[in-house]
Amino acid sequence: MTSLVMTLTETLRYRGAIGQWSWVLHRLTGLGVVLFLTLHVIDTSWAVFYPELYVEAILTYQSPLFTIGEFGLIFAVVYHALNGLRIIIMDYNPRWWKYQQLAANAVLIGTAVLLLPVFALMFGHVLNHYSDPNVFILPLPEVLRAQLPFAIGIPVAAIVALLLSGLYGLVAGNQAAPVTGKASGSRVERFWWSFMRISGLIILPLVFGHLAAMHILQGVFDLQVVHAVDNLRVVGTDAINVTGTAVEFVQDRWNFLVGGVLVWRVYDFALLTLVTVHGFNGLRYVFTDYVQNQTLKRALIYLCVIGAVALLVSGGGALLLGVDDTAVQKAAEALAHIEATHR
Repeated sequence: MTSLVMTLTETLRYRGAIGQWSWVLHRLTGLGVVLFLTLHVIDTSWAVFYPELYVEAILTYQSPLFTIGEFGLIFAVVYHALNGLRIIIMDYNPRWWKYQQLAANAVLIGTAVLLLPVFALMFGHVLNHYSDPNVFILPLPEVLRAQLPFAIGIPVAAIVALLLSGLYGLVAGNQAAPVTGKASGSRVERFWWSFMRISGLIILPLVFGHLAAMHILQGVFDLQVVHAVDNLRVVGTDAINVTGTAVEFVQDRWNFLVGGVLVWRVYDFALLTLVTVHGFNGLRYVFTDYVQNQTLKRALIYLCVIGAVALLVSGGGALLLGVDDTAVQKAAEALAHIEATHR
């Protein structure tokens, strides 16, 4: 971890050009997106497996703490996407790297231009929500308590990864394999280099479409309304959210058919797969850049694999099974119980 500490201290001390800071910001925003991705996929799977927990999860997203975090998330996604596009374009023709400073400035300007109207629309949702005298806000202690599964699960996964790495080291030894231009590892890394750029291009329209639907056209405050005066129409479908619960919102969206195809399930599965593999492979890059100890490096790689598999299994399983009417009923009862308990 010495190299990580040195990188952080030298980054702050070194007054480099904008290329350096765009590199740092790209990694920081990537880490933020992976963290939220983990929370979001696991939480959404609860709509199928634990509807009562999903009701509470959406209430935490509607709390002031997560409201602030949502603006940070949107910034992270937009900047990371545009800067990733810059990297892809520059890598396509290395001679264009001489325009790196101009391109990095263009990314910052593009991010600001996109975020101004987006933040304005999102802020409108925030004002409408918090200006409602009947709005229910989950207390901060309960918001923090709702994060306990993640606060416990992530360290447990890290311990499992470390144990697996130690076991592998005992069996195979900890000597690093030599790397040559013809090594299979080099071919694998060339594959992942290409995958990150190709998947990044495919992800762009998918993730921007998701953000538009779930954070702009219909904000997180519209997914679940405790005091629903009018039934809410689910964006992207012809359905009405009768119970005002996020579980029914997910059910209506995932059951929407176009030409006999569950279009939103296909869309979400493509987004889940690409973003999960892209994100955790990016996290692997960060880990392997800074960790020299072979046992710890291997453990962190295993942790990335465990994280990706966990999200693909939980998210993919939820998409495959879908939300049934029993889950919607449980969610409606849980929402009513939470409101009654806090009033």
